[in-house]
Amino acid sequence: MSRNGHPRCAAEPQHRGPVTTATAIFVGHFTMPRGTTFTAHWHSFHQLAWSAKGLLRVRSERGSWLLPPSLALWIPAGLPHTTEAAGDTVMRSPYVDPASCPHIDWTEPTVVSVGPLLQALIDHLVRTDLAPEARSRAEAVLLDVLHPVPVTSVSVTEPRDPRARTVARALATDPADGRPLSAWGAEVGASGRTLARLFVTETGLAFGQWREQLRMQAAMPFLAEGLPLESVARRVGYASASSFVAAFRRIVGLTPRQYFPVRD
Repeated sequence: MSRNGHPRCAAEPQHRGPVTTATAIFVGHFTMPRGTTFTAHWHSFHQLAWSAKGLLRVRSERGSWLLPPSLALWIPAGLPHTTEAAGDTVMRSPYVDPASCPHIDWTEPTVVSVGPLLQALIDHLVRTDLAPEARSRAEAVLLDVLHPVPVTSVSVTEPRDPRARTVARALATDPADGRPLSAWGAEVGASGRTLARLFVTETGLAFGQWREQLRMQAAMPFLAEGLPLESVARRVGYASASSFVAAFRRIVGLTPRQYFPVRD
C-alpha cells in the first residue's frame, strides 16, 4: 500500500493487485502528470481504468485504447497491460474482486460508458467512512450499471523494416501527409510495391488501412481538447469534417462527439 492508502500495484510490474480488503471493490486514486507511465503489470483483481480528468491510454497485447472521462476500460484479472497519462490525468480506478461479480464474464478488455451515475458511484466508493452495508449496496449498483459500448481498439503497429519504419514515423509526425507509397519509395529506396508488401507483412494491415488507424489515433488528443471537427479533420489529413466523421465512426465504432461528448 502507498502512503495515501491506495494500492501501489498499478506502478509495479507483475504485482498481484490490490491487497485483500473486506470489500468487493477498492478504488485507487492516482494523480498522473502527462507522460506518467505504469509499465507492464497485471492484477489478480479486475480493474476498471477510468480517468476522472484528462486522457488515459491503456495498451495490452489485445489492443490500445485512449479513454476520456466518458469511457472506462474493464481489464480482466491477470491481463498484462500498461497505463499512460496522455494528458494531465487523474485516474480513479475501481479494483473488483472476481468472486464478487460472477455474472460479468468479460474475458477481453471491454470499454464501458461512464455516465453521471457510474461516476458518482466511483466517487462515493473512494470514501473510507462508509458503513459496510452502505458500501455493499453501492458496490452492487456499480456492477449493475456497467454497460459495454461498441468501441474498437485503435492500435498502430510500427513496421520493423527500416524503410517502412521511416515512412511510418514520418506519418506519425505529420498524419495529414497524403503522399502515396510510390512517392515515399523515392525517399526511402524501395518501390511502392515493396513498401506495400512490407506494411501488410509487418503490421497486418494494408497501407491505406494502417494510415487510417494512425490518423484516428492522432485525432483523439485534438478531439479531447475540444477543437472544431473541421480543424481536426485538416490536421489528420481529411478534406472535410464529414469525411473525417464517417471514417472515425467506421473505424472506432462511435462518432467523435459520442466518444468525446461536449461537457457543460
